[in-house]
This record gives sequence, C-alpha cells and structure tokens, in this order.
Amino acid sequence: MSCPICGENTVPTYRPFCSKRCADLDLAKWLNGSYAIPSQREEDVETEDDVELPKPPQPH
Repeated sequence: MSCPICGENTVPTYRPFCSKRCADLDLAKWLNGSYAIPSQREEDVETEDDVELPKPPQPH
C-alpha cells in the first residue's frame, strides 16, 4: 500500500501514511475543509443572505 499523500510505502506506525508529516497533512485537510462532500439537501444550500460579511472596523 502506498501513502495517499505522497505515494511512498506506508509505515505500520502511521498506516495508511508513510510518516507523521503525511498523517498531519491529511488531518489539516480535514480540519480546513479541503475534504468536503457537497450536499444537495435544500436546507444545506447557502444563499447570499446566509453569508455574513465582515463588518468594517469601528473608529475609536
């Protein structure tokens, strides 16, 4: 089996990855939303009204 991140051979300690680095890269992709399954459910679809725009800084 090869590492899904870099393609090197896996190491039993980090399987299915080859190293802690590749395991951490995969975790980071999950945490930042790179791995996302799009939803087709109507209640999950975002509209422009759902997106909250950042507020400009207030003067002091």
